[in-house]
Amino acid sequence: MSVQDRVIRIIAEQAMIEPSDVSMTDTMQDLGIDSMGLVECIFALEEEFDIDVPFNANEPGKSDFDISSVASVVAGVEGLIARQKG
Repeated sequence: MSVQDRVIRIIAEQAMIEPSDVSMTDTMQDLGIDSMGLVECIFALEEEFDIDVPFNANEPGKSDFDISSVASVVAGVEGLIARQKG
């Protein structure tokens, strides 16, 4: 299973929808994921990929992790995996 598929599965679980209903252009708001759900997603991503996501739930706009869309979350996770392997 690719990184993208695994990220989508985690986001879909949090949104309580099927992974096939998640589009790469969707935002967390589009999927009905609130700030608490977003924090749960971050924790699940960290556990799934054994990474540390630089995300501050109190100031998401100041975080070094782009959560603007599903695609940006996938790209962010891929970048973190590459950095932590490097």
